[in-house]
Amino acid sequence: MSESTPATNDALLQLAARLRENQVFGPVVERNGVTLVPVANVRGGGGLGGPGGRSPHESNGGFGFTARPAGAWVIHGDGKVTWDPALDVTRIALGGQLVGAAVFLLLVLVLRRRSRR
Repeated sequence: MSESTPATNDALLQLAARLRENQVFGPVVERNGVTLVPVANVRGGGGLGGPGGRSPHESNGGFGFTARPAGAWVIHGDGKVTWDPALDVTRIALGGQLVGAAVFLLLVLVLRRRSRR
C-alpha cells in the first residue's frame, strides 16, 4: 500500500465525520489512486441470566450479532468521495418471490370469481 496523499487524508477526515454507531469499517484498500473503505452494518446484543432460584453455577448468558455489507466509500485521487452501496441479492430475490406469490394469489381469486358466474 502506498503512502496517503493530503487529498486522501482530507477525504478520510470528511468520511470520519459521517460515521454511524452501527457501522464497522473493513481494511482500507488502495489501488491505482483510488481508495476503498468497505462498510458493514452490524447489530449485536447480549444478556445474562441470574440464578433465579437456581444454584449460582446454573446462571447463563449469551451474545450474538449479525453483520451485512452496506457498501464502500470510494475516495478518488482528487479527494472526491462517493458512496457505492452493496447489492443485497438475497433481499432482491425474496422481494421477487413475495411479488410473485401476491400475483399468483390475485390470479387465483380472479379465476375463482369468474368460475362462479
